[in-house]
Formats: sequence, structure tokens, C-alpha cells
Amino acid sequence: MSDDTRHTVALDVMGSDSGPATIIEGGLEAARKLGEAIRIVLVGREDEIKKVLSVAENVPEGVSVRHAPDEIPMTLAATAGVRMRRSSVAVGLKMVRKHEADAFVSPGNTGAVMATSLLTLGRIPGVMRPAITSVFPTSVGKPCVVLDVGANADGKPSHLSQFAVMGSVYSSVAFGIESPRVGLISIGEERSKGNELIFSARKLLRDSKINFVGNIEGRDILSGAVDVAVTDGFTGNILLKFAESIQPLMVKAVQQQIQTNIFSRFGVMLLLPFMKRMKSTFDYAESGGAPLLGVNGITIICHGASNPKAIANAIMVAHGMAAKKITQRIQDELTTNHFGKTNESTTESENNRDGIVCSGAGDD
Repeated sequence: MSDDTRHTVALDVMGSDSGPATIIEGGLEAARKLGEAIRIVLVGREDEIKKVLSVAENVPEGVSVRHAPDEIPMTLAATAGVRMRRSSVAVGLKMVRKHEADAFVSPGNTGAVMATSLLTLGRIPGVMRPAITSVFPTSVGKPCVVLDVGANADGKPSHLSQFAVMGSVYSSVAFGIESPRVGLISIGEERSKGNELIFSARKLLRDSKINFVGNIEGRDILSGAVDVAVTDGFTGNILLKFAESIQPLMVKAVQQQIQTNIFSRFGVMLLLPFMKRMKSTFDYAESGGAPLLGVNGITIICHGASNPKAIANAIMVAHGMAAKKITQRIQDELTTNHFGKTNESTTESENNRDGIVCSGAGDD
């Protein structure tokens, strides 16, 4: 297989809630599934990684190790994490910047991964603010791309307009949806409902070349009314955390029903195959991770408690994005069809520094 069709993913194995062994297992699972199409570089403390690999079965030839002595704790502020130049996050992202890797995947400190991605990779020319992107299940089977879900606590109308473009490109590339339907999350479908951000963003979206269908409500996401749902990072993060609570609620409700009587237990047994399918629908491990769209490279942010399945799926998402050159496609779409080449930066330093809001402490 030629190097043109083989892509390298740098996997941060430090800093997660699950521990290095779990993350490495996910990396090995992805390497086995993708075979010669991928190289995976495990980034972290070399001695710990090699200890795990020494007892692992069937380690693919495409797996290697890059030493990074430092680990960014989950509780550390993003600004402090950025200063850790020898961390697994910093080392992995430098590999992407130097074209030693095509993508970076991390289940570590979210704020530090976001900030370090911006400072190390910079923004795609034309992008004002990067956005964390999440994929929500829908009742019609096709996923709904939601952004921003946490990178920017405050947003301008122009930011939301660019999120819509980036989300449209991602939906088209990742899921093969032609001319994705884009909705703006508001408190009602009517034009008269919303705040100043919504009113101004709606005008920009209406005048753009994307397939904008108007305002949507929160319930329209899971119903499949749109393919892309756009909001600011504050609202989006609340929406994401609420969505993550659905699966545990379903499991607990079923457990309570089982305990009521023997007939409930019998009914549950009959419905078990259906319930397993429903559980996987709302399982974050199925999507693996959230792409940070807008930075000049591929970064996938995973849940801090990711299991091997989630890590493997995140790596496959990263590999697919690299294969389809999504960063270049976003740049082409922005500069050719939408907003020109400006991202409100006057220097390369500003392009790397400005534009992302991180919480005071790290999170998952």
C-alpha cells in the first residue's frame, strides 16, 4: 500500500480517566481493523506503553511509540496545560504540525487539547473560531451534526455562520449527505423568536450559499429534521451533556421495572435485543470522539472515560477525515463560496493565539 493511501494517527495514551492500558487497547483494535491503511503512534511515557505492549496479543506492525514524559491532569487549567511543552498532548500535536502524523486523537484534558491544538496548529485560513463537533442520533437513522458543543462560550453571528459551513462540509464528507439541511437552534421556529445573536446569525445564514432551512428547536435534532444544527458553545455544551444523560436514565428505568414483578422481568427478556440496539444508539462510544473543526489539522477530542471501543472508533473517524482531506475541503468551501480569506487576524501569531475560550479547569 502506498504512503498516499496510508495515514498516520498520533494517539495520546496519557491523561484519561481510563488509564493508558485501556487507551492502548483501543489503538490496537483500530490498527487491527484498518490494517495496512493506518499507522498508529502511541504518545506517552515510553516505559509504561512498552510494558502494556509486552503483554498484548497480536500487536500490528504499524504501531509505534513516541516518548512524551509529561501528563496533563484532568483537573489542571487549560492555560497551565498549554505550558507543558513535553506533555503527550503537545508532542502529539507537534507531530501533526510537522506532518509526521495526519491526525491527533486524545481522551485527555479537553481544555488543554483545545488550546494546544489552536496554538500548535493555528486556524484554517478563513476560520474565525474553531468548533467542537458532535454527532447526535436521530429517529430517521441519519445522524445530525451539532456544533459548537463547547469550544466557545460566547459567539458572534459570523462565528455561527462559519460553524454552519464547517458542519455542512463535515456532514457531507463523513456521512455522504448531499446539500445537508442546516438549522439554527433557537427557542422557536418563528423568525420573531430568539435573541440578538440568533436574529443576526439567521440573516447571515439566510444570505449564504448553504442549505439553510431556518430556526429549529431542541426537539428537532433527534427527530432528524436537519442534518446540521448550529449553536454557540455554551448552549451546545449543555445540550451535549443532557444528551449524555439519556442512556444512563434508560438503563436505570429498565432496572427499576425489572424489580417490580416477574412479569416485568419476562417482558424485558423478550425486549432484550431491541434494548441493546437502543443502548448502542445513545452510546458515546459509537461515535468515538468529537472533531475540533477549524484548526489547521485534525484533532479528535474523546471522552475522558473512553473505553477501547470509543478510542478505536475515534481513530477510524480521524483516519477517514485524513483520507478525505477534510481540512482542505473546509478551507476551500470557506474561501471560495462564503467569507473570503480573512479570519480577523492580522498576523500569524494572532491566528494561533486568538479565538478559543477555555474553562478555568480541565474537564473530560
